[in-house]
Amino acid sequence: MTWLLALILLPLVGALVVAGLRSNDRLATITALAVSLVELALVVPFWLAYDPAGERIQQASSMDWIPNFGIHISFGTDGISLLMIAVIAVLVPIIIGTLGTTGKLPEGRTAGGFLSLVLVQEALTIGVFAATDVFLFYVLFEIMLIPMYFLIGGYGGPNRQYAAVKFFLYSFLGGLIMLASAIGAYSLASDELGQGTFDWATLVEVVRDAPASTQIWLFLGFFLAFAIKAPLIPFHTWLPDAAGQAPIGVTVLLVGVLDKVGTFGFLRYCLPMFPEASKQLAPLVLILAVAGVIYGSVLAAGQQDMKRFVAYVSIAHFGFIALGIFAFQPQAMVGSATYMLNHSLATGMLIIVVGIIAARGGSTRISDYGGMFKLTPILGGMLLIAGLSTLSLPGTNSFISEFLVLLGAFDTRPVYAIIATVGMVLAAAYVLWLYQRIMTGPLRGDALVGVTGDTTAGAPVPSGGGGATATAVEPEVGAKKAIRDLSVKEIAVLAPLVVLIVGLGFYPKPVLDKVTPSVEATLTAVQER
Repeated sequence: MTWLLALILLPLVGALVVAGLRSNDRLATITALAVSLVELALVVPFWLAYDPAGERIQQASSMDWIPNFGIHISFGTDGISLLMIAVIAVLVPIIIGTLGTTGKLPEGRTAGGFLSLVLVQEALTIGVFAATDVFLFYVLFEIMLIPMYFLIGGYGGPNRQYAAVKFFLYSFLGGLIMLASAIGAYSLASDELGQGTFDWATLVEVVRDAPASTQIWLFLGFFLAFAIKAPLIPFHTWLPDAAGQAPIGVTVLLVGVLDKVGTFGFLRYCLPMFPEASKQLAPLVLILAVAGVIYGSVLAAGQQDMKRFVAYVSIAHFGFIALGIFAFQPQAMVGSATYMLNHSLATGMLIIVVGIIAARGGSTRISDYGGMFKLTPILGGMLLIAGLSTLSLPGTNSFISEFLVLLGAFDTRPVYAIIATVGMVLAAAYVLWLYQRIMTGPLRGDALVGVTGDTTAGAPVPSGGGGATATAVEPEVGAKKAIRDLSVKEIAVLAPLVVLIVGLGFYPKPVLDKVTPSVEATLTAVQER
């Protein structure tokens, strides 16, 4: 059994065990956490074993599945997929560790049922990033929608059914269109080689020599599926609904991991398989990318719901990632690949902190909070760290990625890079606006000031001139008793994300070393055509 196969099978076995513990939430949570930590422990030597100077696809394994059609169960990893497998392994234990602190499960739902679906989602997503057979990739691409559908529809907010169905239909339709293109590539291989195949490496060699018109049609099938998943505008409308209704841990998986399948697909499939089509259609993709940066930033600034705020922030960031990929410049493409990892860490932390705030106050509306730092200084510090990483402040992990994207894009696509730079300014505005509204100023908002405290709290008092009044509230007065700062357990759960955000901000070399050769190989495949 190969290492990759073990990484896929372990969460599946763990999910079966956890599903059998649905009558005991505590034992189910401990078991799921243990499985996820073992998975993380296995990923560490897997990361160290990857040799950037070696073959592009490493830890490869293959077995016949449907040999008459050239279909295999084939797995392998390059530097790009390695990053995403690592971030999944990091985020899942954190998601499990925050269960209960970021909100309660719906009535009648058990931790065992929820966590078994999370582990299944982890296994399938690792399989998607590791698949080296295009048909296997498609199958896993579609199957991984199932646990996410039940996680949103069974454990989400009041409009969870609508959000789950919309998420499923958008992604499923995109997958079907991708299947049509995959069959087209299979036919090209059959004509060229005398027998069809879905092997990724073989299709790269065959399809890249197809006429440009053929490549364009096949490219569009793959691109549409990945643009929906990423999501790029105008294919993005499912994300705010899904992220807004999903439980916090599921939102972390959705925005931090599943969405990266789209940008990963651009790098793994669209560019090397259809290099001529990629170059001809790049201006269209770049327009969508920079439009997403501005559109996501503007709408994020106008949101009143914290979870939808994070969704629109992510749409803006995916625009940056797409810009770097289709700029066809080494630094920009490396920046995009590392942005996939760094966005997952920054946004994952931001979502979790938002979930803790909402669980404390019982609301996700931004206007229901104000001056919360007085009550929860440590939580306020965590929100600040996540926010600064989100706006790519120097010294945080996201900075090097965004810097490389813009540096490279200025070289080949200066107009698009200039427009995207406006998004950086907007990012600083909307992140600081969120922090200011929730954490600074006098204590205010229905989520923080309630009937459980002194009913005289918050009454107008003289401001000292002109007959005007101001509200003066001490931290303890008028605050709901449920509002408390982070516990030791919650700090311990968030600490790894803080370490990674700061550590990769000052020393990104381990990530850059792993991903750069794979990115350069992808770019070479495009430039040779």
